[in-house]
Amino acid sequence: MSFTDKAKNAVQKAKGKVKKAAGKVTDNERLKAEGKADQSGANIKQAGENIKQAGENVKQAGENVKDAFKD
Repeated sequence: MSFTDKAKNAVQKAKGKVKKAAGKVTDNERLKAEGKADQSGANIKQAGENIKQAGENVKQAGENVKDAFKD
């Protein structure tokens, strides 16, 4: 995951927290729901990036094992 992706996810999550808090203060259910949705979206993106990274790690480990048996 690139630094840019991490930053974008963090910004989206922070915006969601602000919206959710503003919705609570103003008793605005729609704003609270939007905030929760923004936070969830950021969490889902983060999970997807983590899965992608895990796949890359498995691929690299396989290549390392393959290289170890070449000699």
